[in-house]
Amino acid sequence: MTTTVDPPAATLPTARMRTWHRPSLWFAAAMGVATVLTVVAMLIDHRTLLGAPVWAKPFKFAVSGGLYYFTWSWLVSLLNGRLRKVANVATTVSVVLFAAEYVAMAFQAARARPSHFANTSPFDAALFQAMGVMVAGLWLATLVVTVLLMFTRIEDRAVYWAVRTSAVLALIGAGLGATMTQPTPIERAEIKATGHSDLIGAHSVGVADGGPGLPLLGWSTTGGDLRIAHFIGLHALQALPLLAFGLAVLATRLPRLRESAVRVRLVWTGSVGYAGLVGLILWQAERGEPLIHPSSTTLAAAGLLVGVVAVAAAASVLVPARKAVR
Repeated sequence: MTTTVDPPAATLPTARMRTWHRPSLWFAAAMGVATVLTVVAMLIDHRTLLGAPVWAKPFKFAVSGGLYYFTWSWLVSLLNGRLRKVANVATTVSVVLFAAEYVAMAFQAARARPSHFANTSPFDAALFQAMGVMVAGLWLATLVVTVLLMFTRIEDRAVYWAVRTSAVLALIGAGLGATMTQPTPIERAEIKATGHSDLIGAHSVGVADGGPGLPLLGWSTTGGDLRIAHFIGLHALQALPLLAFGLAVLATRLPRLRESAVRVRLVWTGSVGYAGLVGLILWQAERGEPLIHPSSTTLAAAGLLVGVVAVAAAASVLVPARKAVR
């Protein structure tokens, strides 16, 4: 009787980049260029919109979109046969829809008009509604590929589970954008009083959009901000696979991590902890609480989450792996 030990992932994703989904890889590169251009635009164009530089949102979306589609390009390469063909189409649709949304966002930035929640004019409202349709289509295309990823075959079991859990959490994170689309109490009161509001929906809770925020990120420092959970949820797509690959690298130095079961347990611990973090941050924001000024209740919940994850991680390493007869 010997302990079952699977070899850690032999190669990082970049070793097979030639098989990656090309449209999303090219688009990720285009978002890299957009990142540079929006930085230049912020240095030249000093106009502001809702308290932030007009090009801040296109900059943030370029960085986030570049990371997002770079990762999807790799994930699609893990599929084979008919599943790969369907995933190629769905991911290409996703790229086209995100690109269209980004163009609309940049267009509104050039006009110094809000791209999301805009209701200033019939044109602004129609453009925001069109963007909403694009986002819904993007989410459905991502749902298709997420389901297909459940059928991937990956030798390293830690990576196998990291791919699945990260895709599901990213899909949930993307869906959290819907929490920002309802009129705020202030907007409802304005509509009731005047029949119109220049904005319909908001990312801030308890305060108006455009107040003090964190440098560059812009996340509210005076109220809750729904963008944070949305952002963190989306980027589970990078965090959890990186955890799995990091464990594979550490396994070359730490014999205990060479056991597949140990790395799998750590990936599941990380996945559950990450989901808990997204839930905690969403709960904090919905109570109108700034990220950097947590209440004692939030701190207690965060401490409990950290404690549970720490205990689970220690148990993952210390509990003996199941024995198997070869």
